[in-house]
Amino acid sequence: MVASGGIQSDWGAYATRWKALHGGFDPDTAAVPVRVWLKLVYQLARGLTRVHVSPGTVTAIGLVTCLFVPAVAAQGGLWPVTAGVLVVLAGLFDSLDGAVAVVSRRVTRFGYVYDAVVDRLGEAAWLVAFWLVGVPGWLVALTACLAYLHEYLRARAVAAGLSGLAVVSVAERPVRVLICAFGLALAGVCGLLSPTFAAGAGTLAVSIWLLLGLTGFVQLFAAIHRDLR
Repeated sequence: MVASGGIQSDWGAYATRWKALHGGFDPDTAAVPVRVWLKLVYQLARGLTRVHVSPGTVTAIGLVTCLFVPAVAAQGGLWPVTAGVLVVLAGLFDSLDGAVAVVSRRVTRFGYVYDAVVDRLGEAAWLVAFWLVGVPGWLVALTACLAYLHEYLRARAVAAGLSGLAVVSVAERPVRVLICAFGLALAGVCGLLSPTFAAGAGTLAVSIWLLLGLTGFVQLFAAIHRDLR
């Protein structure tokens, strides 16, 4: 059902369209927490569409939120906790922009490109925040490269003819959002003891990201090799 003004008001139709745009991943059969999250995002997207907020605007707000993360984390003390909250907000905006596009029936190919670029810039900002709280630069750089390689591999596979997600790996973007948010929050709490503890907490979080990223890359590569042979 499409309401007046072009708003996709029916969850069933929205879920079908969302599934088609996300490699066949069905929101109605997802795990309960994921399903609840997606329905919350859907309701928020309907509200934003009614007040004529465009998908591009939501994406831009998400990018600005990401860019504030390192600036806030650099203040030390408990400020990295606030930076972690900003990461969660950025993750919400990242979910919302696509939902607004579907609800408002404004899905475009350029929107995919725009969103992907903003996602990569956002993650770069989060990793800079970890570097600012004391995580070694080499670890930050290696983690960034692996995260980008994960997304690049999937993009090239789609260009080569992959029709679905191939696999939902252990290092998808929602996982990275959670690691960043909790890692920065932990660094903030530990920073009350000493900058060394803050750096250690941040290093632990980025190390987990790196290990999951490596595992996810292997998962994705194996699935793509299976599907494209």
